[in-house]
Amino acid sequence: MPSTRLANLIDGRLQAPLDDRWLDVHEPATGAVFAQCPDSSAADVDAAVHAAQKAAPGWAATPVEERARLLHRLADLIEARLDEFAELESRDSGKPVALAKRLDIPRAVSNLRFFASAVVGWESESHAMETGAINYTLRRPLGVVGCISPWNLPLYLFTWKIAPALASGNAVIAKPSEVTPCTAALLGALSIEAGFPPGVLNIVQGRGAGTGQAIVEHPAIKAVSFTGSTRTGASIAATAAPQFKKLSLELGGKNPAIVFADAELTDEHLDTIVRSGFANQGEICLCGSRLLVQRSIYDQFRERYLAKVKALRVGDPQDASSDLGAMVSSEHFDKVMRCIAQAREEGGQILCGGDAVKLNGRCTDGWFIAPTVVESLSNDTQTNQQEIFGPVVTLIPFDDEAEAIALANGTGYGLAASLWTRDLSRAHRMGAHLEFGIVWINCWLLRDLRTPFGGSKQSGIGREGGGEALRFFTEPRNICIRY
Repeated sequence: MPSTRLANLIDGRLQAPLDDRWLDVHEPATGAVFAQCPDSSAADVDAAVHAAQKAAPGWAATPVEERARLLHRLADLIEARLDEFAELESRDSGKPVALAKRLDIPRAVSNLRFFASAVVGWESESHAMETGAINYTLRRPLGVVGCISPWNLPLYLFTWKIAPALASGNAVIAKPSEVTPCTAALLGALSIEAGFPPGVLNIVQGRGAGTGQAIVEHPAIKAVSFTGSTRTGASIAATAAPQFKKLSLELGGKNPAIVFADAELTDEHLDTIVRSGFANQGEICLCGSRLLVQRSIYDQFRERYLAKVKALRVGDPQDASSDLGAMVSSEHFDKVMRCIAQAREEGGQILCGGDAVKLNGRCTDGWFIAPTVVESLSNDTQTNQQEIFGPVVTLIPFDDEAEAIALANGTGYGLAASLWTRDLSRAHRMGAHLEFGIVWINCWLLRDLRTPFGGSKQSGIGREGGGEALRFFTEPRNICIRY
């Protein structure tokens, strides 16, 4: 039996699941079980909701400065143990420790601090009427809300949801992915140390089909913020709609990176384009998995691009020299390998990668895949339409701006796009015509937490970030006074 058993956080106490059921947690780099997390039931969710309902009125009445202080305190505690969090995140998800230390954990800290500061300075609205009256808007917390986060950026996206929910005065029922539960469990323990009142933050571990479904179905939970697959998002929407719950759904993507002949392709920019396809083993919803390149530079670009991709090192996540780590689970490893096989069946030419990577030592049984580049596939193939969510990028040539827009928009998803050009007018034109929630020009994953984040079409409903997140977790109430 693994030495580490995680706990739920319910009513300010760390506790085992009521049914004493557990799920194995595997280390992707080795394939071995290293911990167990609760396989919580609807009864555990109900207990968390009961605690949250008791805590919600007092938390809503807590001065905003005190709420912000506790969020800052939690951020301080995480930052003080950054190395521990990064190593745990890597062991849980398969990503390189260096990436978790550089990106995931610092961003989790920034999320908590940003919303702590944002809620203190959040302005209300007022509207004077010529008839001798004034209207002002109160923003009231919803009460008890649910936050369900994915496995690819575990603590990063977990805090992205709970921070605005807590800052705006809600009591939270949060569920991390059962595949990567460890850093959320550690955060739960630190929230007690930070001084959050019992019941304000509840973390219930378990499977999506059990624990997650119970959160979505519970009548006392007034809103659900979910990040994950489009298929699961559709199921959540169908369940929540009859109860008129508020929903924020951040779902899948099949994102284009568009390179024009006039792009300034320095080594730094080319490194960013490579990173946009393969960062975190391609397990980021914002990765540019369709690389559109203007035909006049296609051959020379491909040569330089492939040289950099082939130089990427797949290795032990604990090794600082590893660029890519392991796939998060054996199931996901199998899915990505099936997608690569499908690309071959559709007539795709594998330019590099395409195979599993076998490592020695402790990683002999790990789930590693070589960074893979495919060409000779039309945009309407399954490979270019489905979200693979792994280290697989397709190369697609285009002739002009109109074709680039048609190819980029020619998918059911609409999360993010990146565009590389020196032509400022083109950048503005393309930005207006690309059907994506985020368009990066000559950059990728450059995030300002004040800006709205989310996608269109099958990539989701609603927006997160900045005031958008605070608005989602509150209900506006108009007060009209005649004087």
